[in-house]
Amino acid sequence: MDARRLAVVLAGMVVAVVVQLGGCGVSGNLVFKVENKFRIGGKERTLSALKAHDARRRGRILSSVDLPMGGNGLPSETGLYFAKIGLGTPSKDYYVQVDTGSDILWVNCAGCSKCPAKSDLGIDLTLFDPAKSETSGEVGCNDEYCISTYDGELPGCKSGIRCQYSVTYGDGSSTSGYFVKDNVQLEQVTGNLQTGKLNASIIFGCGARQSGDLGSSSEAAVDGILGFGQANSSMLSQLAAAGKVKKEFAHCLDVKKGGGIFAIGDVVSPKVTTTPLIPNMPHYNVNLKAVEVGGDILQLPTDLFETGERRGTIIDSGTTLAYLPSDLYEPMMTQIVARQQGLQLQTVEQQFTCFKFDDDDIDEEFPAVKFHFENSLTLTVSPHEYLFQIREDTWCFGWQNGGVQSRDGRQTILLGDLVLSNKLVVYDMENQTIGWTEYNCSSSIKIKDEKTGEVYSVAAHDISSAFSLTVGRFLTYLSVFLAMLQIFCILN
Repeated sequence: MDARRLAVVLAGMVVAVVVQLGGCGVSGNLVFKVENKFRIGGKERTLSALKAHDARRRGRILSSVDLPMGGNGLPSETGLYFAKIGLGTPSKDYYVQVDTGSDILWVNCAGCSKCPAKSDLGIDLTLFDPAKSETSGEVGCNDEYCISTYDGELPGCKSGIRCQYSVTYGDGSSTSGYFVKDNVQLEQVTGNLQTGKLNASIIFGCGARQSGDLGSSSEAAVDGILGFGQANSSMLSQLAAAGKVKKEFAHCLDVKKGGGIFAIGDVVSPKVTTTPLIPNMPHYNVNLKAVEVGGDILQLPTDLFETGERRGTIIDSGTTLAYLPSDLYEPMMTQIVARQQGLQLQTVEQQFTCFKFDDDDIDEEFPAVKFHFENSLTLTVSPHEYLFQIREDTWCFGWQNGGVQSRDGRQTILLGDLVLSNKLVVYDMENQTIGWTEYNCSSSIKIKDEKTGEVYSVAAHDISSAFSLTVGRFLTYLSVFLAMLQIFCILN
């Protein structure tokens, strides 16, 4: 195993994804594991990968506005988290990116042109073959799902023609194929830390052709994408329409330590304060009212907080960093470094603002940043959350100068995992709200079974611990071997 792959595996995290089932005679919760592709911090050479990931993703957010997907958010190219799910009968495992900014679930299928054949993430890629699944069925262009997805019947549609999908992204990469109906297999929570298998029938995309980065075999390659967007085409929406889940989910991501929880269903503890979602948006947009740095409210242009033309502040777990318009970035950075008069800022890799700092108590030396939203909801970002260390004495800012461009050419604000870490974030699509609270994402949350009224605790997991143990044993054995070798050399 080379150094890069070893680093990726050791940075792997498991996030418990919990799905609560209710109605239709089904009760309980589901859980499946999610691993982290990137980790904030680490070696300086990883910075370009983080920025490139976000740049490609932002391109997708731009292009999503114009695609005929009925307001669907589009799949991202390299989501931070990938989950293992089962598809088909008999069920086979597939690794898919988990993304709150996209809607459909799609995987690469048999016969795919230019699909990735290998990945440096330490996973085996698998092509889904509908012909080998006992429960697979076709989705025609006149199917209700297809008509709903495209806001009407496609031109030339007639019996026997598959419902196709085709998405072209802002960076030039694309995915295309057709929809199929089959079983997805998830882990059902039967009690505290106890699970069993559960199958549910859904419609998802069968990838026939990929281009650009989506078709390359690299460390970013996975089997597909699992979207948690708001559109009716998402797996979450399908399960909710069938009365099997509440249209509500939450995540709690410990980006630096690699722990966390990703839950769907009624999270009863901890409670969160919420703010309204801006309606008719392809992403999770909210109304930002003010920004505070170290107790001082920044004096910002009033049009920065306008929400028309698909603007507002985007909350997106598929993005790593935080992207701010210059009108916000510049006064914020000025205020943040105001107390550090001797601070020498430098640019790393022509994109990250960094500085040398010997004091490890960053929270005492730099101010907290607070985003104030509608309904008095505040997002507090501590210095140790917006700053990350690339060397023992070098820190970099996670704030990036340049927001996401909207239709009118203006820039909006995009907040990614950097500022969402160590917070439980709850997305309630039934009530069109989003909320969060400070939380220890390495601990557990409580979810309620709507049918039985039972409340279960679900904790974060870390499957990399087993690998770490193996590595630890290897290093121990290696140390013993080297010691014995040294003794042998001395004696001889």
